[in-house]
Amino acid sequence: MSTIKYPTAVKSRKVSNIQDFHSGRGMNLENEINESNKFYRAGDYALIYKKPTPVQVVRVDYPERRRAKIVEAYYRTPSTTDYNGVYRGKYIDFEAKETKNKTSFPIYLIHPHQIEHLKKVKFHGGIGFFIIRFTSHNETYLVDAPLLIEKIETIKRESIPYDWFRENGHIIKEGYQPRLQYLKVVDKLYFS
Repeated sequence: MSTIKYPTAVKSRKVSNIQDFHSGRGMNLENEINESNKFYRAGDYALIYKKPTPVQVVRVDYPERRRAKIVEAYYRTPSTTDYNGVYRGKYIDFEAKETKNKTSFPIYLIHPHQIEHLKKVKFHGGIGFFIIRFTSHNETYLVDAPLLIEKIETIKRESIPYDWFRENGHIIKEGYQPRLQYLKVVDKLYFS
């Protein structure tokens, strides 16, 4: 087994390889966002990309040249958010999270460095938001970052009730192309 070592104050987690680390954690949502972003880029609607995770490779196993395998790596710094880019002349930055929980969204899924990053995006005039999927309800919401951050910082619980998202979030419609039509919500929320 390989070891991925986090920066200070973040726990280490053993994994078989780097690519497996995030498997099963929001990958359906992530794939749908990635496909939507490809559609938006191809049609020149927006230029939005998934940010790479900053990893420093330390040791590679070379049993054969074609089968090189990363066996030890470190996260250089915690990554900020999942996606960024430009839409209608504005900088856009957002984080995507998925939960199977039926009644609430666990706050621990959003990390302090992500909150601080999205606060700075807002401070500098950019658009920041969260895309939150409740898989048990088959619903995906877009929530303005300052609104969700305020809730996280003031709530006395470890989770935010599902009903809060129904009242304060904006449902993202699904379609064929793009799969997740989140820019329609961005238009309504930030450009109307």
